[in-house]
Amino acid sequence: MTLTLGSILDSAGIEPSGAQVIRHAFVKEHEDTGLQGIHADSTDQEILAYTSQQSSKPRIFPTEPPRLWAVFIREGGDRARLWSVVENRGEISNDGMLRTFDLVVSEHLADLRNRLVIGWRSPRTWRLNGPTAGRYPVMEIADAQPVPFPGFDRLVLDRSQLQAVMREHRYAAWRTALSSVVGIYLITDTRDGRQYVGKADGAESICQRWSAYAANGHGGNVELRSVDPSTFRFSLLRVFDPATPTRVIDETESHFKNALDSRKHGLNRN
Repeated sequence: MTLTLGSILDSAGIEPSGAQVIRHAFVKEHEDTGLQGIHADSTDQEILAYTSQQSSKPRIFPTEPPRLWAVFIREGGDRARLWSVVENRGEISNDGMLRTFDLVVSEHLADLRNRLVIGWRSPRTWRLNGPTAGRYPVMEIADAQPVPFPGFDRLVLDRSQLQAVMREHRYAAWRTALSSVVGIYLITDTRDGRQYVGKADGAESICQRWSAYAANGHGGNVELRSVDPSTFRFSLLRVFDPATPTRVIDETESHFKNALDSRKHGLNRN
């Protein structure tokens, strides 16, 4: 059975009927509009800006485009490689010739960016609705390039990044590093600045503790069960060798709770 783009979209929680698929080609300048195109060295911001401008003609671009756009880059005559999925937050201008949309890069299929290649059956077609593109075959899913571990002192992750670290092969070195230490961590709710100081000790490494947060958002902590974890940010305050006595880790945790006042003005209850 051939793996299709539709299966990939479904696995990412993207309903094909609520999406469209775009394939960009490298073009120096468009003859019909005179607009600059994109090239092999275009930055992500340039590609995003290029995608945000579309024709005002309904026969070229839908009057009411869907919320999610899967954007691919042409690779040969019949292949297209995923650049990113973007979220359409609405039209912001229309001069009668060009419409400009407020687009932001989505985390949908983030782990497949630059890795997913599909067969593009219609070489002259640059835009497809989701159900049509969903029937296109997956040609390749390239191995992810390893991401170097930045060091314990520089580790700051939002929840979607934490989930990627715990799931994706390219972060294997990160999981190895986080499995080698115990210690004190900080969760900050970026909506209101409240903080939670937690610990991983004994047989539980930082990696094991954070895996629970990646899975359910609260890690079993009563204090966090009623808080939406989508705006959580995770960082490390101090790491220890697993042989460190539990007493030392407990004292360090208490120190940071006092220093950050996370009991009175944060999310710690004790």
